[in-house]
Amino acid sequence: MTNYNQTETQISQSAEANSKLTGKMPDTPYKLTDKDFRQINLRSLLFFQWGWNYERMQGSGYLYTILPQLRKIYGDDSPELQEMMRTHAQFFNTSNFFNTIIMGIDIAMEEKERYASKESVKGIKVGLMGPFAAVGDAIFGSLVPTIFGAIAANMAQDGNPFGALLWFVAMLAIIVFRWKQLKFAYKEGISLVTTMQHRLESLTNAATLLGVFMVGALVATMIRVQFAWKPQIGDLTVNIQNSADMILPRLLPLLIVFAVYWLLGRKKMNSTRAIFIVIIVSIILSALGVISKI
Repeated sequence: MTNYNQTETQISQSAEANSKLTGKMPDTPYKLTDKDFRQINLRSLLFFQWGWNYERMQGSGYLYTILPQLRKIYGDDSPELQEMMRTHAQFFNTSNFFNTIIMGIDIAMEEKERYASKESVKGIKVGLMGPFAAVGDAIFGSLVPTIFGAIAANMAQDGNPFGALLWFVAMLAIIVFRWKQLKFAYKEGISLVTTMQHRLESLTNAATLLGVFMVGALVATMIRVQFAWKPQIGDLTVNIQNSADMILPRLLPLLIVFAVYWLLGRKKMNSTRAIFIVIIVSIILSALGVISKI
């Protein structure tokens, strides 16, 4: 923790630099309420990414999410509030699905030690945003949508309306998870960091491996296209699809995935343009009798 005498010096220097700040911290430390937690969660779910930029990424969103609570902890128009706002507006980038865990730990520390926790809060944010970005994006950005999206899509293709409901339930469960984790992190505070730190790398590797496995399975099951072209050489009809299956089953879907992956690596290419290219090429090849749906 930062030495309190040093923090007092920093505060006084800040106040001298900006004499217009006339506020001061409340004499009684502020204790967060359920209303505060609801406000943080709503801002996180609805507005956290609105201020995203390439310089500080989620920094402004982080500050906006907890700003009402900072004002209650440090008081309006105080040097401490100014310094903490400047601290929280710095570079920050993590998974949207785990950001409130970091906020919960942060708020717990600031509520208890107020301005003296400044350096510790900066260290916690820097130390956790990377691991949580990897874990959150791997699980909730790739793994869960892949699994539930594939199941829901298959059910919808078979005419089962529960497919749409399954996807809705999965997304609702993620929202509930994000809502609950803030208060949990707040209650656990710093101990949560030491408890989970040694598990983050293993969890990230496991989620990444499972995600890659699921993507491979989806290539084979969801891209339902085959070679329809069967050229004739004299009296012999060459079945291109059978020949491709002898080399590698589902070879054409794999080639399509590699082609899209290559496209997305080109300059001025984005996912929307790649989708239109795939649609146009598929229509042309299908009309020419080169490919067909399985």
